[in-house]
Amino acid sequence: MTFQTGVPCLADVLAAAQRILGIAARTPLVPSPFLTDRLGADFLLKLEIAQPIGAFKLRGAANAIAAVPDGAPGVVCCSTGNHGRAVAHAAARRGLRAVVCLSALVPEAKLAGIRTLGAELRIVGRSQDDAQAEATRLMAEAGLAEIPPFDDPAVIAGQGTLGLEILAERPDIGTLLVPLSGGGLAAGVALAAKAIKPDVRVIGVSMDRGAAMAASIAAGRPVAVQEVASLADSLGGGIGLDNRLSFALCRDLLDAVVLVTEEEIYRALQALFHEDRLVAEGAAVVGIAALLSGKLAGQLDAGAPVATILTGRNLDMGVLARIVTGADVELDGKIVKGAPWRRT
Repeated sequence: MTFQTGVPCLADVLAAAQRILGIAARTPLVPSPFLTDRLGADFLLKLEIAQPIGAFKLRGAANAIAAVPDGAPGVVCCSTGNHGRAVAHAAARRGLRAVVCLSALVPEAKLAGIRTLGAELRIVGRSQDDAQAEATRLMAEAGLAEIPPFDDPAVIAGQGTLGLEILAERPDIGTLLVPLSGGGLAAGVALAAKAIKPDVRVIGVSMDRGAAMAASIAAGRPVAVQEVASLADSLGGGIGLDNRLSFALCRDLLDAVVLVTEEEIYRALQALFHEDRLVAEGAAVVGIAALLSGKLAGQLDAGAPVATILTGRNLDMGVLARIVTGADVELDGKIVKGAPWRRT
């Protein structure tokens, strides 16, 4: 595959959709009666929790790994968990060695999931930048091909297939709420969706602590932030001070960025479990958190359907058990106060 300008476009997303057939699933788009009632319009959930690896990351990884030459010694990536799982899965399908570099902040549940797929793990430091440094070293010393988690045209094009699927099924969507981290997902979805329907709104949603892309957009340039433990751990990590693609695409294509607290993520996880009978990661429910917290007021087209992406299900079930029963959760010294779920 080639990208004439280095920046992916709709044609690249359409090509990615064909390339990942049979590897990544075309996932359901289902209504949430509870959230629809809250919104006063259709609120839809794109169930990337139904992917073979339990997360959307398989789309971008499969598209990028398709370009790795036959005979390559293997692939390497840095990850906060789900990208590593995706790379391990897609590499195994091609018979490629996969090395996944992660920081010590990645939960054990995600490490175990990557190990079961046959990848080699390298745990380095306490930040995504530390993990990236190890991946860069392995590229130079072992000749491994890098599969970046977000700032890569093939990865962005692969994630953009989500935008194609949502609008193909519901062309009347007015707003897409997209979890925002390194920006590969938000950039891909926004470029695909706006190419098809220019007036659709795309809102990035992240946690309010350690949100690197949100801080970078506010600063007008990529900036570093301190990584902290979060219920939305998949949204952690920097975007790279030398970011080539995802920062500019998110800056130019996102209509707004909304930040939610740990307590709001906690409540959204409860709502998804108790009202929709679904299990997802904290990172997956930030769009729901934005709605329930009232932070989307004035951001939506009145009466138009809204969709959000449940990006993954690879969470610590012990933490989820505490949340659904209303217990407190400790996050590296921060206590998220719990309470039993009650509709309000």
